[in-house]
Parts: sequence; structure tokens; C-alpha cells
Amino acid sequence: MPPRGNPTARQGRLGAELRKLREAAGIESRDAATFLGVNQTQISHIESGRFGISEQRLRRLAGFYECDGSQLVDALAEMAGLRVKGWWEEFRGVLPPQALDLAELEHHASYVRVFEMVHIPGVLQTEDHVRAASLFVAPSLPEEERETRVSFRVRRQRVIESGTPYDVIIHEAALRMLVGGSKVARTQLEHLLQVSDRESLTLRVIPFAAEGFAGAGFPMQYVGGVVPQLDTVQIDTPHGAEFIDATARLNRYRTRSDAIDKAALPRDASLDLIRRIAQQL
Repeated sequence: MPPRGNPTARQGRLGAELRKLREAAGIESRDAATFLGVNQTQISHIESGRFGISEQRLRRLAGFYECDGSQLVDALAEMAGLRVKGWWEEFRGVLPPQALDLAELEHHASYVRVFEMVHIPGVLQTEDHVRAASLFVAPSLPEEERETRVSFRVRRQRVIESGTPYDVIIHEAALRMLVGGSKVARTQLEHLLQVSDRESLTLRVIPFAAEGFAGAGFPMQYVGGVVPQLDTVQIDTPHGAEFIDATARLNRYRTRSDAIDKAALPRDASLDLIRRIAQQL
């Protein structure tokens, strides 16, 4: 079987974690290859996500690497053994790979923490909001492709419907953006109030009046893995989504997320602020 040309973020993460285990054990890739009875190139492809690996072989490697983190090994084995394609695969070749990687990441998340400064979080956007934002960013986009983006964004809302704990913090600036005009913006705010009733969703706001808040340049989505070692941060860049999983950077984003959490209003006060802004439109 030829190697994958474009591994998904999840496939790449599995390989990267195996490489971390090997390097932590001080074992060369050629020795890992000899242990499994394969060539060194195959180990390289596994660690880059270009080749899959069976759960049995993964556990054998973890034992060879003397990995004592049983929960991490179990989580990696589950990643290796999963072969069912998710709903996002319907959009493969139609939407950017990073968008599909994000949907897959959310699907497998233990919890999600989101902070947005000037945008409504994607999974909370109404269809009209998505259309208006798409029209502004890509005005020449054919209507069929625009509707595909709308459909994909709506499907991503399944992560909330599934009961995955979803903690959202939005700055007041995002709530006051009139994306699509006053009517669309008001409907969007009313939608936020409606979905806030879900037990799995916590929605809070950082007001303009918050003292000491200095996180304007740090929107992010922190996605919890089955174990902390598999946490991932997703940020938007001018070139598309970026996924961060380096330990030191994850620690910085955890600290930043905690600071953002402290700056936000309590839930009830946040919903009251959203209602007041909606009434002004």
C-alpha cells in the first residue's frame, strides 16, 4: 500500500506521538524497525502519519519504548484502531483540509474551550451569519460553494448536540459586529441565547469594561484530548487553521485560557448583556 499523500491532522498527531515516545526512550528508528520486522522507511512513514499502524503493533512498540503511561497508550491505541469515516469526509476535496481536521478534532474532543474576540464562534453561527461572513470574505465565491460552507458549518454544531462540554467566552466586540446587517446580527444574538440553555454549553462574555484584560490578539480553541498529552490548540491564521500540540506551547495556552476565564462575566450576567445588545438592534 502506498503512503498517504496528505495525512489528516489526527493521523499526523498519532505518528508524532509515537515519535515522541521513541525519542524519549532514546531508541533509533532503525532499531524500532528491526523490532517490528519492517524497514526504517516504514517507521518514518508511520511517524509522519503517512502509514497507519495496527493497535497490536502500537502496543508492542509502546512496550519496546518502555512507556509507562498506560492511559496515553490506550488513547493512542484507540486512535490507531478507529477506521470509521466521520461525516466531515463528505466534504473531502471540496473544503480546505484544515476545516475537516477541525471537525474531526471537535468530534473526538473530551471538552472544548473557545475564546473569540471579534467573531462569533463557528459552531454557534446561524446560517445567515455564515452566508454574510462568506460573502464579505469571498464575494466571488459561487453560490453552490457558499452553501457548501454553510452546510459544513451547521454540521459542526453536532459537537454541542453530542453533549461534549463546550465552554465559550466571547468578547463584547464580537457581539456588536453587525455581520449581515442589524436583522441578521439580532437573530444571531437570539440564537446564542437559545443554545445557552444546553447543559453541555457554557457561554460567557468579556465586556468592554473588564479591567486589566489584554488578550485582544489571542482568539483560540483549546480542545481537550482523552489525556492531557493529546490536547490541541487551534488558532486561525491568514493562511488557514493552525494546530498546536507542542508541550511548552500547550502550557502557555492553558495559562492564557485561565486568564481569559477570570476576565469573563458570570453566566447570568453574560446572558443579560447579550439580551441588552440584542434589544438595541
